[in-house]
Amino acid sequence: MAAAAFAVASSVLSATFDWPDILREPAPVVLESFHAGGTSLIVTWFAVAWTYALVGLPMLLLAAALGRGTDPVLRAAGAIGAASALLSLIGFLRWVFVVPALATSWAGGDPATRIAVEAAWTAQHQFGGALLGEHLGQVLAVAWSVTVAVVALRTGVLPRWIGVTGLIASLLYLLNQGDVLATAVPGFGVWEPAGLIGSTAWGLWIAALGVTLLRRR
Repeated sequence: MAAAAFAVASSVLSATFDWPDILREPAPVVLESFHAGGTSLIVTWFAVAWTYALVGLPMLLLAAALGRGTDPVLRAAGAIGAASALLSLIGFLRWVFVVPALATSWAGGDPATRIAVEAAWTAQHQFGGALLGEHLGQVLAVAWSVTVAVVALRTGVLPRWIGVTGLIASLLYLLNQGDVLATAVPGFGVWEPAGLIGSTAWGLWIAALGVTLLRRR
């Protein structure tokens, strides 16, 4: 349910704000587009943030759902998964609590004000977005899914195909880090389709895992 809700919210965001491609646009482009989106865009970001955060709950409770509540590996993985959801939540919520003020100041500012706001935008975007949400959030999410996939393959507690596809989806999702690191290291190798393919594959795997757990019950 959480994955489906996030898919709907993020689809609306993509259609109305050109997300995630707009994340790599220059500050003036992003701020102007965000200001034009108004209150409805802020509400959309709020929905995206909290529907993704809900994904952290099943991550945390997966060990119990599998009847392996005392398994130290799955318990550690659950904590890692919950941490990844929290970091991503922070990254998303800056669009609700930080970016609106910057966009308003930029839209009504003189050239000097706009230069200052663009610098502030870049700083918070790299910290809250690239570092917390896109790097730490995604890397920890991959660490969680790899652990679950390996446990599935080694113990048989989940179907083997969950393990195999989990490893593949995790690798594809991890390749998106090239795009994230390129924001700090110019010229860093980037595979352009990684973001779309990786996040889609990982999201579908999460949904498949959820369906598998429901069928087990």
